[in-house]
Amino acid sequence: MATAPWWRGAVIYQIYPRSFRDSDGDGIGDLPGILEKLDYVAGLGVDAIWISPFFKSPMADFGYDIADYRAVDPMFGTLEDFDRVLQRAHALGLKVMIDQVLSHTSDQHPWFQQSRQSRDNPKADWYVWADAKPDGSPPNNWLSIFGGVAWQWEPRRGQYYLHNFLTSQPDLNFHNPDVRRAVLENVEFWLQRGVDGLRLDAINFCFHDRLLRDNPPKPPELRVGRGFSPDNPYAFQYHWHNNTQPENLAFLEELRALMDRYPGTAALGEISSEDSLATMDEYTRAGRLHMGYSFELLTEDASAAYIRATVERLEAQMKEGWPCWSISNHDVARVASRWHPGGTVPPHFATQLSAMVCSLRGSVCVYQGEELGLPEAELPFEALQDPYGIAFWPTFKGRDGCRTPMPWTDAPDAGFSSGRPWLPVPEAHRPLAVSRQEADPASPLNAFRRFLRWRRAQPALVHGDIAFLDAPEPLLAFRRTHAGSAVLAVFNLGEREARWSLPDGCRPRALDGHGLPTGVIDGSVLVLPPRGVYFGRLD
Repeated sequence: MATAPWWRGAVIYQIYPRSFRDSDGDGIGDLPGILEKLDYVAGLGVDAIWISPFFKSPMADFGYDIADYRAVDPMFGTLEDFDRVLQRAHALGLKVMIDQVLSHTSDQHPWFQQSRQSRDNPKADWYVWADAKPDGSPPNNWLSIFGGVAWQWEPRRGQYYLHNFLTSQPDLNFHNPDVRRAVLENVEFWLQRGVDGLRLDAINFCFHDRLLRDNPPKPPELRVGRGFSPDNPYAFQYHWHNNTQPENLAFLEELRALMDRYPGTAALGEISSEDSLATMDEYTRAGRLHMGYSFELLTEDASAAYIRATVERLEAQMKEGWPCWSISNHDVARVASRWHPGGTVPPHFATQLSAMVCSLRGSVCVYQGEELGLPEAELPFEALQDPYGIAFWPTFKGRDGCRTPMPWTDAPDAGFSSGRPWLPVPEAHRPLAVSRQEADPASPLNAFRRFLRWRRAQPALVHGDIAFLDAPEPLLAFRRTHAGSAVLAVFNLGEREARWSLPDGCRPRALDGHGLPTGVIDGSVLVLPPRGVYFGRLD
């Protein structure tokens, strides 16, 4: 364990800068605001922070449309502000990961501004351009995740360009070696600055099918996917040709070779493909990414059977790589509401779920506010900022509900900003504010802190192998094994007391100190309270 790299088993805290802490009163969070709250983050017991994009951008997709990969957008601060965040985080023992959005840029990026001018300029082949069909329609049937055709007409070239996301996010042409070289130079800029890792946004979208073949239709019964509006046509296709191309593997190896020149750094790839678990396995094999994560636990299904089946399917095929799990992020409804729709969320509900995901084999991404048990915010249409939600209202409200400001206090502005916040502060979040929870030893925040401190002292939970045990719904039971030591972990994901007859020969000794409602063994039966957990040492 002493020689394990820092990222194996790490708990990574995701900071969404716009909504974390505003230091200058413009209503938008910034890097000095992050600096101000780093002691709080370190006090949670996490190992690293992942900072979502803070680069220069027109903010059509709130930073995931980058106009300059090496500049901090003025709304977030300066490069010197980032250096101060990096220095302070390191002083507190926190690693720092940053988002890198490689597959596409903003249409305001100088590369695209030049590329769109003509078919024969030095950047002409840096983006994915294609001629119209004889009838003037787009080159093929590819669709954008944000709805509609994935091609936009450019009159200056008399061609279409590809955008897998917004029309203002043109896709780079990774088949061009000059593009790959320039992208890696931008990545190295931040490695030289001292970052410890990269979270690679939509990393399986870098390459497209050279032949521009149509995607085949998907049967209606299979048209499901995370975050899709019910009427989003993106779900109508198998996306076999607009992403996850075999050429991407060689690029990942180029990226890994670069990172290996900076010892101790790690790459975490965000993967969303037709078979994301298979792609996670493929992308994290030797010489490629250090970790991969997908959206399999960011769904509506919170059953023990689904969680077990998902993890077991990945474990069955991932022989070399290391997974990273997440149950919330800036793209999906908060887990406290998504996995408990309707009614009042039970106390410590989100804390138990955090403990569950932190007990699986792998690393973990925890989204800001999960430690507080924040529910999803309900916002009226006129308050929406997300173009995805605005386009698909009212059948899909977008991603603003999980991006509202972090509630530091129970004041009207939640201690987030002295100005008007870019998204409103939900009334339901004020009683869950950090200031209130810190004063309550029994709060979800303090339970979260206790659990992470306890987890650090359990090598089997941080580094061990995993094997699931048969248990009735809603119980999730598994064994973590490391260096001859084994821990039994059982979670009651239901709202009523649950009983489980222990397997023959399974006689654990209870581990305490984790701070969550715990079960007890009555003879050969484990009795778990509602939303209870049990950790036991196995001989």
